[in-house]
Amino acid sequence: MKEIKAYIRHNKAEIVIQKLEAAGVTGMTILDANALAEWADSEAFSFSIKYVQKYSSVVKIELICNEEKVDELVDVIAKYAHTGQSGDGWIFVSDIEKAVRIKTGEINSIK
Repeated sequence: MKEIKAYIRHNKAEIVIQKLEAAGVTGMTILDANALAEWADSEAFSFSIKYVQKYSSVVKIELICNEEKVDELVDVIAKYAHTGQSGDGWIFVSDIEKAVRIKTGEINSIK
């Protein structure tokens, strides 16, 4: 199993989520986040006393999938989050060693 984390522009989140669902993703976590310093969109950043540096608001998408789906889902995110401008975001893929469904105790039952 793999975990995909993507940090994308707010204005691209809706289309990326729709396209991921069309590609068969049945669940994901969507979070508002702040990108700091070099990750901040150079055309839409703000300065923050809280962070003591520049930041921009982004959307973080997290999902788990089978290894066979990774390239397809990364391609979907990259295609629909792309604007060609600085600040388009990042996609990270990590291995998942173990997943336990709390309700049933099932191990590694991600579909």
